[in-house]
Formats: sequence, structure tokens, C-alpha cells
Amino acid sequence: MSSSKKLVAGSRFPSVAFPTISHGAMDLAAMEGWRMLVVYRGKHCPLCKKMFKAFDAILDDYKAAGVSVVAISADPLPKAEADAAAEGWRFPVGYDLSVDQMRQLGLYISTPRSAEETDRPFSEPGLFLVNPDGKLQIIDISNAPFARPDLGMILMGINFVKDKGYPVRGTMA
Repeated sequence: MSSSKKLVAGSRFPSVAFPTISHGAMDLAAMEGWRMLVVYRGKHCPLCKKMFKAFDAILDDYKAAGVSVVAISADPLPKAEADAAAEGWRFPVGYDLSVDQMRQLGLYISTPRSAEETDRPFSEPGLFLVNPDGKLQIIDISNAPFARPDLGMILMGINFVKDKGYPVRGTMA
């Protein structure tokens, strides 16, 4: 049984600092403006690569909407660097997400099925959109690699929220 607690929509995004390949240490809670953290399973996951390939096609639209995007996994630096270079990712890529940080974010955590998969626990997919007030606007987490948000739909939602002043949803206790 996991000791992770799920984050609450509309609450402040927690301070979770992590290293990135080429942008130094980052902490979404300390950043300004709209920002989105996409947590991926790691180098071993072909579905993550497929998702990021599709995401690359609309990344400039996210930038035009004023959203800073960061991706992170539990992979160590060499795996994260290899993936980012091979795939040509144009967004900051974090690495070494710890199990404690995964729990802090309320992510589902898996253990490797074999050494060929990976050599450490890793998180299943997660997406966190933080608004300029530092609050969680959208939370999407999955316990399996097969359920992922439609990043085009998320972008449409961001623009709708910004244009219409749409409130954070899912806040009723």
C-alpha cells in the first residue's frame, strides 16, 4: 500500500526541487507564470517517447500560450541525457526524481519488472498544471502507461481558462 497522498486541486504546488540536463536545478513552485510538469516513466518507456513526439508538434503553441513546460523522470542523468538527445526534446528535462518526491506529488510508483526495464522504482505518468498564483489548476495522474492526457486538449483548456477566467475545478471536499 502506498503512503502517497494525492494533491488537491486549487492547493499550492509543493516545493519539489530537481536537477535538469541543461537548465540547472528547477522547482516549479518557485517559478512564475503558467507552468506544467510532465512526469514520465523513463527511458524504458516507448509510450512516453510517443507522447513527447506528439507533444513536440504543439510545444510552440504551449509557449505562445505562455506556459513553461518541464518533464522529469526517476532516470539517472546518463539515461535522461541519452533520451533527450536521441529524441530531440526541446523542453527542460529533469532527472533523479526520488521516491519521496514521487510520493510528495501523489504519483503512482512502480517497481521494475526486470533489470532490462530499469534498475529503480519509477513513477507512472503525471501532469501538473500550475497557474500564476502557484495553485494546481489541472492534475492528471495515472497508475499505468496506457492512460495519458491529450496534450492538445490540455492546451485548449489552458486557453479557455485564461480567456474566460475559468476557475479551478474539483475543489469540493
